[in-house]
Amino acid sequence: MKKPLNIGLLLSSLIGYLEWGTDQRSFLFQVECTVFFRSSADSFTHPFVLLPLIGQVLLLITLFQKNPSRYLSLAGLACLSLIMLFLFVIGIMSGNLLIAGSTVPFIICGIFAWRANRKPKPLGSAAL
Repeated sequence: MKKPLNIGLLLSSLIGYLEWGTDQRSFLFQVECTVFFRSSADSFTHPFVLLPLIGQVLLLITLFQKNPSRYLSLAGLACLSLIMLFLFVIGIMSGNLLIAGSTVPFIICGIFAWRANRKPKPLGSAAL
């Protein structure tokens, strides 16, 4: 169950939508291509570039593991959540449903991934 969720997290993180200025818009996968192939190495040091990229790499690593690591999955989710939740808040605050809506698949996958990776409760523990 963890591998499909990690694939969902990875793919849904790429469809985040951005708008800025006048007539400037892009999806996150387009921004990543620009950063990788057209910009300098300095652009990788920004936290909003570096942390989501680390999150994607961590999730990609879990796809090659026989039993995906709980810690790598949660760390990848945390790193990607930084930008995706930020986009969600921006979309809500600006009233832009395209920006907010583009993050909903990631948020849904993130909730399921978090629930699948959280530590199981020991047997015999009572709910308070």
